[in-house]
Amino acid sequence: MPSTTVAALYKFVALPDYQTWRDTLHAHCERLQIKGTLLLAAEGINGTIAGSAQAIAEFRAVLLADPRFAGLEYKEAQHPEAPFLRLKVKLREEIVTMGVPNTDPTQQVGTYVDAADWNALIDDPDTLVIDTRNAYETAIGRFRGATVPNTRYFREFPAYVDQQLNPAQHKKIAMYCTGGIRCEKASHYLLRQGFDEVYHLRGGILKYLEDVPAQDNRWEGECFVFDERVAVGHALKQGDYVLCRACRHPVSPAQRQQPEFEDGVSCPHCHAQQTPQNRARARERNEQMKLAERRGQVHLGPKT
Repeated sequence: MPSTTVAALYKFVALPDYQTWRDTLHAHCERLQIKGTLLLAAEGINGTIAGSAQAIAEFRAVLLADPRFAGLEYKEAQHPEAPFLRLKVKLREEIVTMGVPNTDPTQQVGTYVDAADWNALIDDPDTLVIDTRNAYETAIGRFRGATVPNTRYFREFPAYVDQQLNPAQHKKIAMYCTGGIRCEKASHYLLRQGFDEVYHLRGGILKYLEDVPAQDNRWEGECFVFDERVAVGHALKQGDYVLCRACRHPVSPAQRQQPEFEDGVSCPHCHAQQTPQNRARARERNEQMKLAERRGQVHLGPKT
């Protein structure tokens, strides 16, 4: 059985006509039977999509036919099953939400560091390594010795910088995120706040896990991804976590053995906040999904 190609892509670029791209890209994806999510904004494009290798290659060619997408940040991985159930092409104010006006990574960003050079940078004792992802992501994996801001949302990152970092004290900062996009904005913000020496991992954790040999790997744990794979490890192989359908937190094998875990209903992260009514509705939804599966159908649930 052929595998599915999963492509993660983004680019910050001025797209004043981004609204007209929605129908165009949606039509191409439907024609090519591509599933996943694409975000469009005046500042660029961001998304993860999946389909046959030929379909993904053709879709990429559609983007690259527009000169504005030259240099598109793009990564592929193979997966035995389709990691998305539907297609969503959305219009947004930002392709990654920081919420700070006039943040424009096309004007200024930190120094890109390739995966092959990342170890030397983070091994330097003078480097402050910062994970720009959110708490539920950092909980399952991070680079050894990295500082974790414990933000719930990326829009909390500027407050973390303002409260915890000081240009006079933190002279050399290296940041990383899943695919690189959040660090584009984060590095731009740091430079605007007066930090001089700011680095970020080109292609993010995913590129590092793909390129760096296991024996040289500084990554500990797994990397959360925003699709049905949930998490990946070295060489982008699917990890051991599953997603709690109630709270969207990744759940480890050990956590799935705890009494608070009920597949599709609750997990140790959210069980205490669930009411009996919530759990009853979740169980009913699970039954509908199982019934649809027996009928050979896909139960997608509500659109978001």
